[in-house]
Amino acid sequence: MKSILFAFYQLTRLPLPCVIFEEKSCGRSTAFFPAVGLLLGLILAALAWAAQWCFPEQVRAALLVTGLIVLTGGIHLDGFMDSIDGLLSGRPRERKLEIMRDSRVGAFGVTGAVCLLLTKYTLILGLPGQSLTWVLITVPVLSRWSMVFAITAFPYARLEGLGKVYAVYAGRKELLIATLIAALVAGLTLNLLGAWLMFAGAAFTYLVCRRISRALGGLTGDIYGFINEMTEVVLLTAVYPYLQLNAGI
Repeated sequence: MKSILFAFYQLTRLPLPCVIFEEKSCGRSTAFFPAVGLLLGLILAALAWAAQWCFPEQVRAALLVTGLIVLTGGIHLDGFMDSIDGLLSGRPRERKLEIMRDSRVGAFGVTGAVCLLLTKYTLILGLPGQSLTWVLITVPVLSRWSMVFAITAFPYARLEGLGKVYAVYAGRKELLIATLIAALVAGLTLNLLGAWLMFAGAAFTYLVCRRISRALGGLTGDIYGFINEMTEVVLLTAVYPYLQLNAGI
């Protein structure tokens, strides 16, 4: 039970009962990251349904992008910006890690965040209404599953940090549980499209994490947030060729 609560504590800003911090429970909470994504997806789907009665599609898409930031407290977006600052700095490994630890956001991070949010907005805006609800439910599940994949499949780059707790206590069991939850949701909501998105998310996560690990000697907590944000974009993008292909059949 504590692990489930810790998953929601770490990934959202939802009001929850207080629980005493335990490293093991926190680390093992990764098993339930996709469950957190499911709740976020359901809230987004409800917001999209309510917004369609009051606002045009452009406003609805903006509300969905903003809503996800509010629900998560921007934690993944913050990690994304820190990662962009470090990865694009062109500095040696140790300096990149220092830049990523700095709480201040640089020009690369701000530019990357603007591009990321604009891309998300455009991709959501272009989704057909009959697919939007199910995509909104599934994408947060799979993007958070991708974090579990990254945590368990690649080493941690620092000697300390919150991300270290995940790296130490999350293993095959947590990955298996997270995978079962993600696969179940993707299969029930989007069928073959869900399978395609899960494959696309896994492939993207593996290739990007492998490259980052070579550059940094492993991953960090900021990189986990970066993976979540980028995987959301990749998944939203991957919906389009599938829909186009099936429209032409």
